[in-house]
Amino acid sequence: MPFNWRTFPRWVLLVLIRGYQIVISPALPVDTCRFYPTCSHYGFQAIFKYGALKGGWMALKRIARCNPFNPGGLDPVP
Repeated sequence: MPFNWRTFPRWVLLVLIRGYQIVISPALPVDTCRFYPTCSHYGFQAIFKYGALKGGWMALKRIARCNPFNPGGLDPVP
């Protein structure tokens, strides 16, 4: 997907998520996320596929579901 100003917010969010995956995620325990794919991978895929607004909203909803009361499991990006 080529860069243009219309997709700039998408690229900013993707870079931030990738930075988190490279810098912060390796320092966390292995089984931190109860979902597959992990929340950061889900967010990356959703934003890449649907854009900053819709994909970002999907990622936020997914993070909100990640709590002790949710069993987790397989939850791919639609």
